[in-house]
Amino acid sequence: MLALLNRNAERLALLLFYSMLVVTMAVEVVRREIFAYSSIWGEEIVRYAFIYLAWIGAASAVRERAHIRIDVLFNYVGPRIKALLYIFGDLVMLAIAVLAVWWSLETVSVSWKFGSVSHGLRVSMVWFLAAVPIGFSLMAFRLIQSLIRDITDLREGRPVHEGTRLFD
Repeated sequence: MLALLNRNAERLALLLFYSMLVVTMAVEVVRREIFAYSSIWGEEIVRYAFIYLAWIGAASAVRERAHIRIDVLFNYVGPRIKALLYIFGDLVMLAIAVLAVWWSLETVSVSWKFGSVSHGLRVSMVWFLAAVPIGFSLMAFRLIQSLIRDITDLREGRPVHEGTRLFD
């Protein structure tokens, strides 16, 4: 069960938020064009679903090493140096992710403390602001998994996982 969740957690969350975004947007377009009426809650749902979609998608890209990178240097080094460069990059990104979680939790706690709510949905802004620490926490988790995979590959002499390339 954990292996299935590990492979598909982001996929399922992305599907949920993308479906919510598309359905709400379609309903709002129909309401606006046919009934000449739109709601503020529809715009908010689409906006916040998109924010969650972006942060969870970023964590998914980290998992698959599909994020944007310049890998010209990797073509000129051996497999051991390549693995060390990937490990170094993951360590730097992990440090940034941990700092981002720490700093973004301050914003969430201030919203929690003062009880701010969204304008249309009248829901606590904590749920929407939490997208940033959740996204960076998922990234940190996936980076730790990547580090473990890369260190294991380096020790056992296997080529490092390079992920998906856009142009080959």
